[in-house]
Amino acid sequence: MALDPNEEGSEPIAKFESMLKTDDVYFFDAEDFEDIIHHYLNNGKVSLAKKAIKIGLEQHPETTPLKLLEIEVLVFENKLDLAISQLDYLESLDQKNEEIYIQRANIWSKQDKHLKAISCLEKALLLTEDTLDIYALLGMEYLFLEDFEKAKHNFIKCVEEDPQDYASLYNIIYCFEYLEDPDGAISYLNDYLENEPYCEVAWHQLGKQYKSKGLYKEALTAFDFAIISDESFIGAYFEKAMVLEKLKRYNEAIENYETTIDLEDPTAHAYLRIGRCHEKIGNSDLAQQYYYKTVHEDPLLDKGWLAITNFYIREKKFDKALYYINKALHIDTENEAYWKKCAQINVSLGQLDEADFAYKQAIEFGDYDLNTWESWALVVMENKEFEAANQILLQAIGFFPEVASLRYRLAFIFGLTQDIEQSKYHLSEALRLDYSLLEHFKSQYPGFFNSTWVSIFISTSSKASS
Repeated sequence: MALDPNEEGSEPIAKFESMLKTDDVYFFDAEDFEDIIHHYLNNGKVSLAKKAIKIGLEQHPETTPLKLLEIEVLVFENKLDLAISQLDYLESLDQKNEEIYIQRANIWSKQDKHLKAISCLEKALLLTEDTLDIYALLGMEYLFLEDFEKAKHNFIKCVEEDPQDYASLYNIIYCFEYLEDPDGAISYLNDYLENEPYCEVAWHQLGKQYKSKGLYKEALTAFDFAIISDESFIGAYFEKAMVLEKLKRYNEAIENYETTIDLEDPTAHAYLRIGRCHEKIGNSDLAQQYYYKTVHEDPLLDKGWLAITNFYIREKKFDKALYYINKALHIDTENEAYWKKCAQINVSLGQLDEADFAYKQAIEFGDYDLNTWESWALVVMENKEFEAANQILLQAIGFFPEVASLRYRLAFIFGLTQDIEQSKYHLSEALRLDYSLLEHFKSQYPGFFNSTWVSIFISTSSKASS
């Protein structure tokens, strides 16, 4: 194992690993064993940590910190009964060791008994002056309970102790967002920045809060300060570009997206946004190039395939649009958005059988949108397959029983197939749900709605309802 000679604690680790390769036995201080074990745990080398714990306890059998590390590994391996038994023994010897209660809290948390975990952590708080980690653990327990006010309170205490605790800072903002309190988040971040004016993380989060409220000028200022604080902060450039897009300042947005590509490996998301900006300002060739780059960079990004497909639809190049959506479907055959887009393109091309199949696939893979049901039914009706259209609309009513347009169409289809009772039933429901749609459907199906029995039925229904 290559070790950095300047790495703190590297000498005991090198000595320990040398011992493992030979039959020699070296003596280590208990503190050295703690450092060695922490090193292995922090690097995910649990088996080496267990070896160090075993040898450490052989050399220092009554050392509580080593026993606590052994318990930590037992908890990690889900050997909770054994861990609890050892904690009980340690607590009988020392009731003032906060680590005992922290480990108990860890066990309760793994068992989803978060209130008991909180009780243990509160005991630990009374026993130590080093409270930062405990407040962080309390915050997480309250997050598990979805008590975001108390979680926020504990994470704020973490940041008060260590202003560079960015994990807790992110959690504070997460709590504000979940509580739907952007004003509170903005106030907190501004107060924080009074003392930490060069914290790029805080400026970035402040910009996102302003953006969520539509305060784009303030958001741009915040993102600019994030960039001043850290010129390589990709997230700030990306968010700034998105705000510039909102303001229709597309050339500036492109510059910021391109900066993210210069700073790090290009991403499909950056290419996609650049393509959209170019399309907005009429640079169709460049937009097309960036959409190509998007799907090349990440073939699994559905937004990329949909963007290039929609580009060709807007250009009225339906054959090309169909070509790219079929390429997308070749990669992901179960993507309902792809199937729906495929159906819409086939409708534009007059390929009704293909559109019928595509709409069926879209719904089979989870697209239960009302527009999808209605569009599918219209395609089948145009194909004169009225029984199939009937079944589609009846299925749709199972999802949307209060949508009048489905009932109007069913009334029309049952009328065509001479099932007058069913036609009357659905027409009655349609009129009840939304009488105002009647004129629209009269213009769509004049032969049906102007027929004698339908006119009489509507007139009778109108008088009855009044």
